[in-house]
Amino acid sequence: MSTTRRALLGAAVAGAAGATLGLPATAHAASWQQKWAPSATGDGLGAFETVEDDRADSHPAGHPHIFATGDNWRFNMHMVDRDTSTDRQRQEVTGLRTSSSSYLKWNEGQTWRVTYSMYIPSSLKATTTFTHIMQMKQPGAGSSPIVTQSLRRVSGKQTIELTLPVSGTLIGRTDLDPLHDRWTDVDFQIKVGNGTAGSVRWILKSGGTTVIDKSKTGVDTFLADRVRPKWGIYRSLGDTSGSLQDTYLLLTNLRGYQLV
Repeated sequence: MSTTRRALLGAAVAGAAGATLGLPATAHAASWQQKWAPSATGDGLGAFETVEDDRADSHPAGHPHIFATGDNWRFNMHMVDRDTSTDRQRQEVTGLRTSSSSYLKWNEGQTWRVTYSMYIPSSLKATTTFTHIMQMKQPGAGSSPIVTQSLRRVSGKQTIELTLPVSGTLIGRTDLDPLHDRWTDVDFQIKVGNGTAGSVRWILKSGGTTVIDKSKTGVDTFLADRVRPKWGIYRSLGDTSGSLQDTYLLLTNLRGYQLV
């Protein structure tokens, strides 16, 4: 990503510092404090709390499926790849690591924000079943996702959407086709709250133009323990549209902020 592009994205973060939802009025203005700013070149996969690269060892010849290349993190997905549940595929990273021995914890009552750019090639298509490229989850096996950013076919049309799966709440959805084969800026904000104490905001920008900006308050964004982001490709093999093929996803300029 160019220096100019990084500067523009940084300015957008700073300019929208007061836009988070569901916050009480206070005597002082809350502001976003940057807590995480890894680089693919310098930190590699050390930027993340964990790396789930072919955890079932289904495709050793394809290793590594997740790696840093230049300024980007790349996630490769091959048709032969299988997760431990063989009806699906998963190549993902989790969490925001700040050192070899520490990582950020998103706890109940806190408000967090991640910004980054993603490159979705035309080979990474929306499907009739789930294809997630970002999730928010409680750490540990067997827990439901709290938030998913997904590529989904709706009436045959390719879309990208943000949902809260536990409640079945759709936050927003927009066409995927115009975002293929180009960089898209993502700005995701979450107030971690139980019951109706949570809120989310989801912004996508492409070529400097806002594609979608949707938010919702009064929602459940907490299960237990903490919330942990995940990025990569996690998809079902049950697609009926013929959209599955070898593909990849690129991420760059990942940043994490806490509202304090």
